Amino acid sequence: MARVTGIGGIFFKCKDPETLRAWYHQHLGMATDQYGCLFSFQAKDHPNNKGHLQWSPFKEDTTYFAPSTREFMINYRVDDLDALVSQLRAAGIAFLDEMETYPYGKFIHLLDPEGNKLELWEPVDPGFEPAG
Repeated sequence: MARVTGIGGIFFKCKDPETLRAWYHQHLGMATDQYGCLFSFQAKDHPNNKGHLQWSPFKEDTTYFAPSTREFMINYRVDDLDALVSQLRAAGIAFLDEMETYPYGKFIHLLDPEGNKLELWEPVDPGFEPAG
């Protein structure tokens, strides 16, 4: 069974992303760039493979989280996006878009029962290089 394997990103709305990124850099030592901060880790079940988690503040008027009206969106890492999409469709779950593929992985979006937009990501972790 395809499944979620972890968190791939935390995205949230704020008044001034640039100032907030600078504050986190200055006061908490986060290596921020124009997107936020990319954290690297090693998975317990694959210690030789590096994984990544993206922390990103978005402007409060972003439409990226639509149709959700929430102030956040969570990106979930999955082990087999094609299989998970098939499982979810078989369970009657609708998607907001079609799967897209980039050098760093595949993505698709859906809403949970409470209207939170979720981003599912099958990562290609070597496609990332942390900021700073």
